[in-house]
Amino acid sequence: MAITPYLLYRDAGAAMAWLAKAFGLRKSGRSYRDAAGRVTHAEMRLGDALLMLGSPGADFRGPKLLGHATQNLYVDIANVDKHYARAVKAGARIVEEPKDTFYGARRYGAEDLEGHVWYFAQALRAEPKRAKGKARRKATPAGNAPGAKAKKRGKRSSRN
Repeated sequence: MAITPYLLYRDAGAAMAWLAKAFGLRKSGRSYRDAAGRVTHAEMRLGDALLMLGSPGADFRGPKLLGHATQNLYVDIANVDKHYARAVKAGARIVEEPKDTFYGARRYGAEDLEGHVWYFAQALRAEPKRAKGKARRKATPAGNAPGAKAKKRGKRSSRN
């Protein structure tokens, strides 16, 4: 199962060229055009990841015209610094310089020509491996730790 983003652009054809230049996406499959030759639907890929995009019509108001983004995209890549340099060279507006995060990724943020915000990140470290034979203990309610002896409970006496 996958979640596939579908982004809207006033000019999807121009967006395809820009996304290829700035972020390294490549065209995938067939593009569909209306009678005027405008791209109405297309697909692009970055690695194995799929992005769908289209141009919805004259009434469309994207993030730039709205004055704010309504979503962000988070994309895992192999080399953040190299990708960042490419985006800068292509004229992407950088919203966050490359930085190491508290959760173990290096990332940067950029805005595309329609105002969609993209975050590109790479993992800085792999999950630590456990030593063989060292199993993680299951969490148990207090007093019921694995290997603990059960407490005997006697009858309570009532005093009158």
